[in-house]
Amino acid sequence: MLVLTRKIGEEIIIDGSIRVTITAIQGNKVRLGISAPPEVRIDRAEVHQRMMEFVEPEPALTVGAR
Repeated sequence: MLVLTRKIGEEIIIDGSIRVTITAIQGNKVRLGISAPPEVRIDRAEVHQRMMEFVEPEPALTVGAR
């Protein structure tokens, strides 16, 4: 895990096209602004986990099966 220190208004760039901006800091909360291409899905971790509970696992491929 990369850990960075940023101030309000500062940004980090991910993969050249995803921009994360620190927009506010209040106590132990940080507000982030995220700009990404429309094909990049952005979810909070708890939302992502909940969605994964409803995804059916893909069947495992068996070598030599037809």
